[in-house]
Amino acid sequence: MRKITLIIIHCSATPEGRNLDFETCRHDHIHHRGFKDIGYHFYITRDGGIHRGRSLERICYEGGLSAGGIPADTRTLEQKAALLALLRELRAVLPEAIIVGHRDLNPLKGCPCFDAVKEYGGV
Repeated sequence: MRKITLIIIHCSATPEGRNLDFETCRHDHIHHRGFKDIGYHFYITRDGGIHRGRSLERICYEGGLSAGGIPADTRTLEQKAALLALLRELRAVLPEAIIVGHRDLNPLKGCPCFDAVKEYGGV
């Protein structure tokens, strides 16, 4: 296995109140974006369900846009709990990996619509 140095948190840019379940996201990535599979390693739905996609370090949560389509922290309490639990598990396996948001690597991105480093840097 390659050395993993970053755990990157993404959002699916799904407006609040709309669903983008795991299989729909996977279908979109394969059929509309030309990927071989879903682009994420873990996908957390609004109900807190953790779905495994590709193997390991990219995590995405369903949401990230207000009902009006503006970037916003739309995580549910279930998603926050699931994300924290998943990050703790990953840190146990990858103790040297740094947790960041997509926007920390690309300042032109709003994703994941909250400060991942501030919220999870100490996990």
